[in-house]
Amino acid sequence: MTITEAPAVELSDYEKERGKPMPSLNHGVIQSELIGAFLPFREFSVVSELTLELPDGSRLTPDISVYPRLRPDWYHDKVRMKTMPKLAVEIISPSQGFQEIGDKLDLYFAHGVESVWVVQPGMQAIAIYLPGTARPLVFTTGEARDPVTGLTARLEDIFA
Repeated sequence: MTITEAPAVELSDYEKERGKPMPSLNHGVIQSELIGAFLPFREFSVVSELTLELPDGSRLTPDISVYPRLRPDWYHDKVRMKTMPKLAVEIISPSQGFQEIGDKLDLYFAHGVESVWVVQPGMQAIAIYLPGTARPLVFTTGEARDPVTGLTARLEDIFA
């Protein structure tokens, strides 16, 4: 019996630039709902798809980054941020495995991110990871509450 490899899938420019899968409908809906849940917390700036540049030049692009309130310079935009967010959100796509997410968690925490929300659409769950803790806080109903920022999101609204 001969084993053949599946043909290589051509990555889109979006996937190459951001190092992550192309978003889907479910992904976009969840991302919008989370941004909406975070916006009332005016002490924070909530930014979608902002590329973070690490000191070694590598890049990460969380689905959502949350910073203490930013004051944009409307005349000099930033394409990449070297300052890490307080909180990052990763929405898992069907093509991502946990090892990839685990590697991102390691990078986020090594560079100062204080909290990472991993959203699992198929399970309708949010897991909040904190540096130095063995287990995430996992929410499948009710309200997800971030212990670092105090941000909250009702799962019934996120997965409506």
